[in-house]
This record gives sequence, C-alpha cells and structure tokens, in this order.
Amino acid sequence: MTDIQPQELAERYIAVWVEPDVESRRKAIQELWAEGGAHILQPPQEIREVAAKLGFDHTTLEAHGWDEIERRVTRAYADFVAPGEFTFQAAGDAVRLKDVVKFGWSMVPVGGGEAVGGGLDVLVLDGDGRIAEDYMFPGL
Repeated sequence: MTDIQPQELAERYIAVWVEPDVESRRKAIQELWAEGGAHILQPPQEIREVAAKLGFDHTTLEAHGWDEIERRVTRAYADFVAPGEFTFQAAGDAVRLKDVVKFGWSMVPVGGGEAVGGGLDVLVLDGDGRIAEDYMFPGL
C-alpha cells in the first residue's frame, strides 16, 4: 500500500466534486479511482422510504467505472455547485486504518455560513492507493 495521507486524500476527493473544468474533473477521477472503482451511495431517507413502500428492504445507488462515476460527479456539480450558491468542503477529521480512509464533509454556502448538508465517506483503497470502493453516507 502506498503512503497516503488521509486528509490530503479527502481534500483531493472533495476537489473533484467542485471542479468546474470537465477535462480536469475527468483526469482527477481517473487519478483517484481505480478503473473499475465504485461509488456507492446511501440515498436520502425519503428515497429509502419510497423504496420500502414498494417492498424493497434495502436501497443503494451505485456508479461503477470511470464513466459512471464521472456522470455522478458531474450531476452533483451541476445540481449543487454550478449555480454558485453552495460548495463542498472536507472536514478536518480524515483517518486511515490500513486500506480504509474515513472523513466527513459538508455542503456550505459560497462565501461562508452554516452547513446545509453533509455526510460521511468511507473509501476502500486498492494496492496502488486508488479508490476501489467509495461508500457515501449523506446526511450524517
């Protein structure tokens, strides 16, 4: 396993989600995630409740590989960052245990202010130090 500083990885990860340049975003995704990496999201409570009413006992949203991860990141950027009202920032709490990095993040108004959202990410790294699995828990 490579020598990865967890807070530096958390900052690079968040930088992908706020990157306005499409080519830079794509390059950063390819540098951070393994080619077959996954982004696995626990959806918001309201989506889980709808799924439960339909008979699903669990719900996850998943993106696999660079193309799907890029679509996911691009959509989040378009919805939350591009309008200019919010940005994402990593908390200063990143920790690493072997091949797992855990950190919190928040969505804050551009220019400062109280967080309006946030969550927890748990990254499982491959032998090259790239993200093999990214588990996102928004709302925590």
